[in-house]
Amino acid sequence: MIILNLILGTLVTTIGFWILQGAAPQGIVVLWAFTVGGFLWWRVRSITELWAWATLLLGLESFAWPIQVMIQLKGVSETPSQDQMETMLMAVVLGLFSSVFWIAFSYGLFKRTWAASTDATDHPSQTRPVSQPTVRKKSR
Repeated sequence: MIILNLILGTLVTTIGFWILQGAAPQGIVVLWAFTVGGFLWWRVRSITELWAWATLLLGLESFAWPIQVMIQLKGVSETPSQDQMETMLMAVVLGLFSSVFWIAFSYGLFKRTWAASTDATDHPSQTRPVSQPTVRKKSR
């Protein structure tokens, strides 16, 4: 099951990178896919941690998108036109909104993973004894 999630997490981050780069050569996108897949394979121990890393990478990609749009539009002309300013504004608003969402989502998943791992290390094999109900005899 973790292999399927590993493939899906790698696919999600690769599609995000592909959208970020636009017309990037296929070799760079494939290299990104293998890098992310290898990192996730090496780093994760559970499905929750896998998706925490995948959503963190997606949030960082979303954060980089408005920066890349601004750099691309700045290279076109010294003073941007009205359309270019609208494109920058939309990139900043949507990029920052989605990056905050994905990074906050990944933080919640990391927090859940850390809580599960600390519970497992704090009480490795400690079980509560089951108490037997007391039986009272009726006195006559």
